Amino acid sequence: MESSPGAQIPSLQVEKEMKTSYMNYAMSVIRSRALPDLRDGLKPSQRRILYAMRELGLGPRSRYRKCAKICGDTSGNYHPHGEAVVYPTLVRMAQEFSLRYPLVDGQGNFGSIDGDGPAAMRYTEARMTGAAVEMLEDINKDTVDFIPNYDNTTQEPVVFPSKFPNLLCNGSDGIAVGMATSLPPHNLTEICDALTALLDDGSIGIDALVKIVPGPDFPTGGTIRGRSGALQAAYTGRGIVYVRAKYEVEESRDGRATIVFTEIPYQVKKEAIKDKIREVYNEGKLPGLHDIKDYSDRNGIRLTALLKKNEDPQVLVNQLFKHTPLQSSFSIINLVIDEEGRPRTLNLKELLEAYRDSRFQVIRRRTRFELRQAEDEIHILRGLHIAVQNIDEVIAIIKASTDEADAKSKLEQRFALSERQSQAIVDMRLKRLTALAIEKLEEDIQKLETLIADLKDILARDERVYAMIRADVAELRQKYGDVRRTLIDEQEGDLIIEDLIADDMMAVTFSEQGYVKRTPLSTYRSQGRGGRGISGAETKEGDVIQDLFVALAKDTLLFFSDKGRCYWRKVYELPELGRTSRGRSIANVLELEEGETIRVILPMREFDERSLVFVTRKGTIKKTKLEAYSRPRSAGIRAIELDDDDQLVDVALCNAGQDILIVTAQGQAARFSESEVRSMGRVARGVRGIGLREGDHVVDLVIASPGALILSVCENGFGKRTPIEEYRKTKRGSKGVINIRTSERNGQVVNALTVSDGDDVMFVTLEGMIVRIPADSIPTQSRGTQGVRLVNPRAEDRVVSARKVVRDDGDELAAEAAAAAAAQSKVARPAPEAAADASDEEELADDEELEADLDAGADDDDGDDDAAEDDDGGED
Repeated sequence: MESSPGAQIPSLQVEKEMKTSYMNYAMSVIRSRALPDLRDGLKPSQRRILYAMRELGLGPRSRYRKCAKICGDTSGNYHPHGEAVVYPTLVRMAQEFSLRYPLVDGQGNFGSIDGDGPAAMRYTEARMTGAAVEMLEDINKDTVDFIPNYDNTTQEPVVFPSKFPNLLCNGSDGIAVGMATSLPPHNLTEICDALTALLDDGSIGIDALVKIVPGPDFPTGGTIRGRSGALQAAYTGRGIVYVRAKYEVEESRDGRATIVFTEIPYQVKKEAIKDKIREVYNEGKLPGLHDIKDYSDRNGIRLTALLKKNEDPQVLVNQLFKHTPLQSSFSIINLVIDEEGRPRTLNLKELLEAYRDSRFQVIRRRTRFELRQAEDEIHILRGLHIAVQNIDEVIAIIKASTDEADAKSKLEQRFALSERQSQAIVDMRLKRLTALAIEKLEEDIQKLETLIADLKDILARDERVYAMIRADVAELRQKYGDVRRTLIDEQEGDLIIEDLIADDMMAVTFSEQGYVKRTPLSTYRSQGRGGRGISGAETKEGDVIQDLFVALAKDTLLFFSDKGRCYWRKVYELPELGRTSRGRSIANVLELEEGETIRVILPMREFDERSLVFVTRKGTIKKTKLEAYSRPRSAGIRAIELDDDDQLVDVALCNAGQDILIVTAQGQAARFSESEVRSMGRVARGVRGIGLREGDHVVDLVIASPGALILSVCENGFGKRTPIEEYRKTKRGSKGVINIRTSERNGQVVNALTVSDGDDVMFVTLEGMIVRIPADSIPTQSRGTQGVRLVNPRAEDRVVSARKVVRDDGDELAAEAAAAAAAQSKVARPAPEAAADASDEEELADDEELEADLDAGADDDDGDDDAAEDDDGGED
């Protein structure tokens, strides 16, 4: 029985189908039409036009071809949207008033700055410029990926190798679905200088880069009024610049002045300016204007405004800027599609880094291709060399063979040749047997051996790749560099960069292998105690999160290294990346010495009267005024003098009258007053802070005031809060008292910190998971107990860090944290944990006598340490 036609029609919910279809449409527009690629700065239509021109052989020295032919090939082979859609894109790439460095060299009428349209494509001709050829260089050397075209009849590149930094120099604009991009053009000379500076120093800051690239450089010239918009865009990827027409005032003999405009704002049509001037004049807003005339020609713009007698020209200029497009705004939105197809807004340094990283991959891929080619060639030549050295025997074998296959087989067996080598031998011409040919063969083999060694060295040494990028940049600067066209008027005065930065709360993440980032705190939601958490950072294999803390965007960060050095950066200068991103290497942020790693990062709002307390792995402690670390240097300063076999573990802020608690991995803690450590110079060595058992080492430093609660956290996710008063005070240098039991269940101590009921605590695990719970959901227990489960890591995972987060009552996170805490308060503690806590309380009394023995004789053992202090140590 045949089914009815209606039975083949599926039943769908219209709202779901509309949502799915619109999402597919939106993603298609974002990825395949409106936004440029981060690597070459091109949209798919532009890339396809240039690739079609390459396939037609239309380089800078070739003859011009009709645009109809170019558009036809592009539409027929790569971009099936019709020639009428392709041609406007081709025209724009040829307009000198649209692109700072045109990619197409047009012949014929390609439109004008007045707003005139181009001639029909059957009349105009075009070819590529030198800049476009630079973008396509090495595309046939496996430098980029290719994909099938729309009908699977040929291949097209996903992206261009793009030696020419097109995205930075020509910019781009487009409107997608729910987002838009507007990248301004820049001056190639400045971009090349900035790239060179970045290649020389990967940690260079944006403040140094904006001195090299002060702002956009528009193809139509003009004057940018003030630096605030350009600086904001350089730091954040978004900003607004105000561009004014460039003018001069000419005086006539009859007392009338003439204002001559020679350059106009970018993307403003001259006819639109004249129309607006006439409209404003008719409204009576330009009383000093007598007439306006346009004397522009192929040599440039000359738009004149004739004043009435005895009128002040500056007054009229200001009126024209206020009421007409002679002053226009340009919104900068550095939104691009990255290599993974995601839209991202990047600042100036990130755009420069993207070019550097893209070229790094291109050069490595090109080198691998050339290495394969060279190895294939030398393989053949070595086979031929074997043949000419044994030519008589080779000829005899070939003559005695029944056919070509037999000859090849015998040659391969006799001389251990590959199939390709034997084929080359049977195909060899007799002229290769001359003495000169044999000598050239040996020379070619020697040259290829040298080339192969050089190519392998390039692949083995990243610095050689960066040197090649530097050489390419220098070549581009020499070939295409020119002077800036757009002036920048700094009459608005110096700008304080921090005024442009929103002082938002940021979670700063730092990994053990040195990857750092900042992420808005709102990314992390509060959870209940015992949760598994959300992914806080995607780490490299073998990497773990070392530190996570919260700071305001305008805070100053003090970075302390394992070698006892101190570095400075603002929070907003760190790369802002997504929650699951692993971050950027600290070597690109700070000028670290070889082999140096960062151990502690402290956020500072101001450098006040407080002190910094340092503790090392071997138990040495030092106290120094915070003000001693308030004068930043780009290369850092020495923060503490260390023994060769010691390392810096922690640094903390301390006020007068507070107590110091030094915590070890095996669960010991020594508490003493900060007054027992006298203030020392910045490069002093310090004194003994705690006596350590064999195999034990310091893991954390806590600065506490009376009434404080100490949260101790073990690697297996267990912990507890304990009042500071339960830690009996000892003198500096004692072995301390038991803090928390480091049983097989708990593992070793990883962190200790002070918390209040209004805090949240963030736990970071080895696998990069993050759990955030309210501190008041953590039970308060006596010193020496094992604690309860705070985090539930997987079997192969463990806790590596715990950090305090001050809860903001106005934040959505606070509501979630409060709800989680309320929910926890209604749940009884699990019986196994309760039993363990009871047994731990009984064990505490048994340990008091042991602790007294540990303290005996330890109160006065630091005389030798004091002698090692060096308050007068020389500055770096």
